[in-house]
Amino acid sequence: MARFTLGSLAVIGALLIGGCSGVPDLNDETAGWNAQKLYSEAKSSMNEGGYDRAIQLFEKLEARYPYGRYAQQAQIEVAYAYYKQGEAALSIAAADRFIKLHPNHPNVDYVYYLKGLVNFNEDLGLLAGLSNQDLSERDPKGAHEAFDTFRDLVTRFPESRYSEDARQRMRYLVNSLAAHEVHVSRYYYRRGAYVAAINRAQAAITSYPNAPANEEALYLLVKSYEALGMNDLREDADRVLRKNFPNSVYYSGGPADSRPWWQLW
Repeated sequence: MARFTLGSLAVIGALLIGGCSGVPDLNDETAGWNAQKLYSEAKSSMNEGGYDRAIQLFEKLEARYPYGRYAQQAQIEVAYAYYKQGEAALSIAAADRFIKLHPNHPNVDYVYYLKGLVNFNEDLGLLAGLSNQDLSERDPKGAHEAFDTFRDLVTRFPESRYSEDARQRMRYLVNSLAAHEVHVSRYYYRRGAYVAAINRAQAAITSYPNAPANEEALYLLVKSYEALGMNDLREDADRVLRKNFPNSVYYSGGPADSRPWWQLW
């Protein structure tokens, strides 16, 4: 019968532990790859659309070589890869992590832009696409977050190559957020909830004073006050509408409905 001393048992224990953590995984093709090799292979996979493999390689790169430019760039690439995969929450989390860890990185302006872009382009899903839904008809949370991120970008990095595009997207977002308020106001008006319609139309005018959607907001005020028999307020709203939009389409019955036939239900 074999006898084991305390010393030999300690050696056996060390070997067993070493077998779990110290011996390289022979099935890992990346064993022995340096940071440059890992980064190159990950970029190649991403360029070919293999985002899962790219993310795995970038994460291995950061784990094995946590210091240096390759690890930092890998963090940016992971955020972009998640964005391309349609994983908005993971992309934003990766972007936030990079901004927190590297607030003075030369490419941090791009990460702000990417984060804003993720919120801006958040997928509407199949049914929204079929119904021709636009930004004004969905939950404005993402639009608000995109606007705030783009604002951070243009404020902190006014000379960034991404700032002008961010400014244009901010203008679009302002118009869309105003249109969202008008969309809700219209919903209430059609259901006879005139006080609620007035509140949302006024919110659009107050919060986004120069938005094109305010033409309809004023028209909804006119019609809602008229329905409530509040003639003085109705005349005030009509006067403001005519002064700001003298050629308003709402004087001739409103704009033509451009929705596709399946949405007219």
